[in-house]
Amino acid sequence: MKTYTRLYEQIYSIENLLLAFKKARRGKSKKDYVLEFENNLEENLLSLQKKLIDETYNPKPLKSFIIRDPKTRKIHSSAFVDRIVHHAIVNILEPIFEKVFIYDSYASRKNKGTHEAVNRFKKFVRKVSQNGKLVKNSLNDNMIKGYVLKADIQHYFDEVNQEMLIDIIKKKVNDEKTIDLIKKILSNFNSDIYGKGMPLGNYTSQFFANIYLNELDYFIKQDLNVKYYIRYVDDFVILHRSKKRLEYFKSKIEEFLETKLKLKLHQDKSKILALRDGVIFLGYRLFYHYSLLNKKNIKTLKKKVISFKENKIGKEDFNNSIKGWEGYSKWANSYNLKKEILGNN
Repeated sequence: MKTYTRLYEQIYSIENLLLAFKKARRGKSKKDYVLEFENNLEENLLSLQKKLIDETYNPKPLKSFIIRDPKTRKIHSSAFVDRIVHHAIVNILEPIFEKVFIYDSYASRKNKGTHEAVNRFKKFVRKVSQNGKLVKNSLNDNMIKGYVLKADIQHYFDEVNQEMLIDIIKKKVNDEKTIDLIKKILSNFNSDIYGKGMPLGNYTSQFFANIYLNELDYFIKQDLNVKYYIRYVDDFVILHRSKKRLEYFKSKIEEFLETKLKLKLHQDKSKILALRDGVIFLGYRLFYHYSLLNKKNIKTLKKKVISFKENKIGKEDFNNSIKGWEGYSKWANSYNLKKEILGNN
């Protein structure tokens, strides 16, 4: 397996740091901390570069906060200068690992994303159901044959073993200084158990999440020889005509996760479902002939509308929420629903 050396020099190059700054600034160009950094951009980037060269760079403590959209999550926010470092690392490492990622991993990758994953799911449904072949005594034309293992890894970001992650990265990265920098980023996260977890919210965490679970991807695709598999971060699906075959896959995956990656499937969220009942995947409930929005996301939007009408949130925040929701809902059969909820808002 090919490994890469002398990556650290590429990470701290002024060209890469400038590109990383531009990426870290996206969507936040009017924030005070961004404007402050940009006012002395050259000086600040050269200062950061010197710290990286001297290996005296250390990330600042993370700030944490809770969001509910719709599920409750603890997000960790890095200082702006640290976000630049995160982008600088990924700028250099991403092209290396992109070559070994499987096609059907869809999170935090160029030309991928939720909509591409959903479209791929629909294509797999057609394959597994033999173009919509119906079950016996079907009541409608969505009651097709086939099953799906819909799985979720329990507390994934909290449970990642940092030492194992570093070992996986070392398979491609033969550069001690780059590895040391990654260790600094990982150890900046204060988890309940030392050496475990990654901060949800760090740009590097999204990238490292794909590297860590690429091991699972290869096991499923190569060792189990699964054909219809899609992963989005720690959510994944496997489609098959046989329920028993999916039960076998599930048991083998549980064994692999526990022994090789020190992870567990979420037992309540990891189930084998009939395609005929519709499958909730990445915010949509997917049937053979149409798609609906997830009820949780509908409930979240309704709460936003009520909060706006009661002056609990401002017009700008409300409009941003609506814009994002409309972008998401246009991929489903939702015209009447949008009209009902939004009206003339």
